[in-house]
Amino acid sequence: MTDDVKPIRTKKDYEAALREVERLWGAKVGTADGDRLDVLATLIDAYEAAHFPIDPPDPIEAIKFRMEQQGMTRKDLEPLIGTRTRVAEVLNRKRSLSIAMIRRLHARLGISAEVLIRPTRKERAA
Repeated sequence: MTDDVKPIRTKKDYEAALREVERLWGAKVGTADGDRLDVLATLIDAYEAAHFPIDPPDPIEAIKFRMEQQGMTRKDLEPLIGTRTRVAEVLNRKRSLSIAMIRRLHARLGISAEVLIRPTRKERAA
């Protein structure tokens, strides 16, 4: 890359920016190199968001991940989802989440409602 920082428009620009970030890695904040590193990181982030978007997680996978993080069991989900049978049906993708379930899961587990309302992988394949 030249001394001027430019927008990242092509794969070649992107690869050059990554090489420059690697060279600048560890630069001190507030220095010219540190400022350049910050600007390049922002440009790379914008390019990656546009060209390599990441889909939100599957709702059931998000619930299972949060359960694992918090050391929860299926029984812990009963107040949020319903009976033991209903919890099993939801986690096995046999029953969809209701709006009430989504609200409770969002409030108690902190999972984004946007993630919870998405169709599960099974529903998307149908």
